[in-house]
Amino acid sequence: MTTTTRRRTGGAAALLAALALAVAGCSSPQEVPQESPSPVVQGPTIAPDKGPAPVPVVPPTWPLTGVAGEPAARPSLAVKIENTAVARPQTGLEQADVVWETIVEFDVSRFIAVYHSQVPAEVGPIRSVRPMDPLILAPMHGLLAFSGGQPGILDLVEASGVQMISQDAGAPGMYRVRDRAAPHNVYGTPQTFWDQADADHQAPPGEQFTFARSADRATAVVAGAPASTLAFRLSPASSPSWTWDAGSGTWLRSEGSAPATARSGARLSAVNVVSITAAHPNTGFGAQGGAPVPTYELIGSGEGVAATGGRTIPVRWQKESQDAPMRLFTMDGAPADLAPGNTWVELVPAGSGSLTIG
Repeated sequence: MTTTTRRRTGGAAALLAALALAVAGCSSPQEVPQESPSPVVQGPTIAPDKGPAPVPVVPPTWPLTGVAGEPAARPSLAVKIENTAVARPQTGLEQADVVWETIVEFDVSRFIAVYHSQVPAEVGPIRSVRPMDPLILAPMHGLLAFSGGQPGILDLVEASGVQMISQDAGAPGMYRVRDRAAPHNVYGTPQTFWDQADADHQAPPGEQFTFARSADRATAVVAGAPASTLAFRLSPASSPSWTWDAGSGTWLRSEGSAPATARSGARLSAVNVVSITAAHPNTGFGAQGGAPVPTYELIGSGEGVAATGGRTIPVRWQKESQDAPMRLFTMDGAPADLAPGNTWVELVPAGSGSLTIG
């Protein structure tokens, strides 16, 4: 091979090497492998928000007795009932939710019987209003049936917001019976009284005293002292007493030494007996012969006793205004709850009346 041939062969080889590099430079770059995605780490499971815990449903109760049941959509009905010897036995007292015993002129006892949960066929004998009536009844904003009253006392009752149903004003539902002498013979039909309720007196009353859900939870039962008798001296002419009867679970009433009964023959009884001691001043109103007509000072507070389940406990009563219900508290300020059932309230004149517990 000549020198020229060697040069050509070497040049060709160089050219081929250059072309190979060029082709390599024009080819696609090698793909970079992608990294695998990081695994997803799941956090702790969070329960969905269910909101606040449900509030327990409290069964409804009758407001004046605390007894379980759906209250009727009617107002309270108070009736002034006489309590002299010639008026006994009275009609309908055994069906009252609450009975307030008051002392009026001549040291005579007179009742304010309040009905709501029961509807007696008849009540009586019905008598006239007194100055303490609006203080007791204004918080219930209900009806008051009575036989009449002095103009000034009628003004007090009307101003209290209760609806007046008066025999003297010709209200339907009152009549005179023939087996008793006037003025002790006015009787009435409660349903007829309720039928007269106007548009402003349709609502049921609010709770007056406070009640435990059951008798064994009543404050006197839980924290009181045993008692078998409650002997009251409300005036020289009025000394009612109550005796605990475990068989019926009630206090049984007596007038002096005689058992107190309704005209139906039922013994007058109470699940709760509440003693309220309050000032008993005379007013400017006069009765027959100029005898002063008293009232009670029931706005404020004072001493009392709650008797339930054969036990008694001292309480303090408190009433903020005429329209406010009376509340009962223990000596340490806790509410004094009564047992579900009917209640008799004995208004004891401060300084002259008394309660002896046996």
